[in-house]
Amino acid sequence: MKGIKIIFWILWRIWFYILMAVPILLFFPILILTIISEKGYPYFFMIARIWAKFILFGMGFYYKVDSEQEIDLHKSYMIVANHTSMTDIMLMLAVIKNPFVFVGKQELAKIPVFGFFYKRTCILVDRKDSQSRMAVFTKAHKRIERGLSVCIFPEGGVPDDESILLDHFKEGAFKLAIQHQIPILPISFGDNKKRFPYTFFAGSPGIMRVKIHKLVDTIDKNESHRKAIREDVHKTIYQQLVIFENEKKLETI
Repeated sequence: MKGIKIIFWILWRIWFYILMAVPILLFFPILILTIISEKGYPYFFMIARIWAKFILFGMGFYYKVDSEQEIDLHKSYMIVANHTSMTDIMLMLAVIKNPFVFVGKQELAKIPVFGFFYKRTCILVDRKDSQSRMAVFTKAHKRIERGLSVCIFPEGGVPDDESILLDHFKEGAFKLAIQHQIPILPISFGDNKKRFPYTFFAGSPGIMRVKIHKLVDTIDKNESHRKAIREDVHKTIYQQLVIFENEKKLETI
């Protein structure tokens, strides 16, 4: 039985990368046209959302969204969520309709095919390089000025210890939101770690629960409010993750 599971996981992981690559290769010329100029980004984003849903469906994932907040398609937001899986990228694209750009680690740019577009459409950061971290603010400023939203996973990466429910939040997302006076949109992903963890021999098809929380306003807020805002957002997401975990336990009883 264990041997069958191992074979399933190997084939399933390979299938994930096939699902990532095939649509990009098929629509490569169109995608190139959408990233030639900044004006084409909304069209790239629209295709990216279809790509993300295609992958989720192809992997046997279906998502259920519970939202406390109406999202204005004409406003910019600082979108933040917990980070536990590569599928966080796809699920975020599937759930949020507002065109946004990811701030993400530059290591993902090394993924064949996907990385080509990732490094040309996202804001890459080397968290070990102070100059790279500072450059994020300049690049994010340009995107926000164009009316785009920004998505940051404020844990700064996926914790090595998978028992950690939610790691400490870094300052960048909250500093940017306050600087630009844009609202923060907290989101909790309840099942991505279980569905498609970074542990290779693990995961399964199934539901991905999403909770979109109420906006956190930053109007008239300044640097003195940053820590409190960061802690409030962390608490909001953490408490929802605890609820998700308790629901999982009840399902197994």
